[in-house]
Amino acid sequence: MIKVVPELQYSAEHEWVSRDGGGPAGIGITAVATDALGDIVYVDLPEVGSTVTAGETCGEVESTKSVSDLYAPVSGEVVAINDAVIEDPALINNDPYGAGWLFKVAVTADGPLLSAEEYAAANGAEL
Repeated sequence: MIKVVPELQYSAEHEWVSRDGGGPAGIGITAVATDALGDIVYVDLPEVGSTVTAGETCGEVESTKSVSDLYAPVSGEVVAINDAVIEDPALINNDPYGAGWLFKVAVTADGPLLSAEEYAAANGAEL
């Protein structure tokens, strides 16, 4: 069964949000999404300094099966992107909650987010 991380928050579109204190929030896609996508071969991320809006597209993830839009789970300014996943998109499949993080946002507002329990229940995953 696919696992979700209890400490994170989740969007209905399969992005996760990690908050470390008062700093920028880390954003990535869930193991549920990577399982559905298959092998990820390309990722297009928002640029550092750009503004993302919760619920709106901000990039895309391409796999051997399909191309999927990436939705911002929060609003704010992009302050960092993970260059490693651009160079090696397989990191997203191999470690979606760790080395496969996508970008960081200085959050000004949250979108509708789910707890780990709510996300797991809605997607047949476990904590």
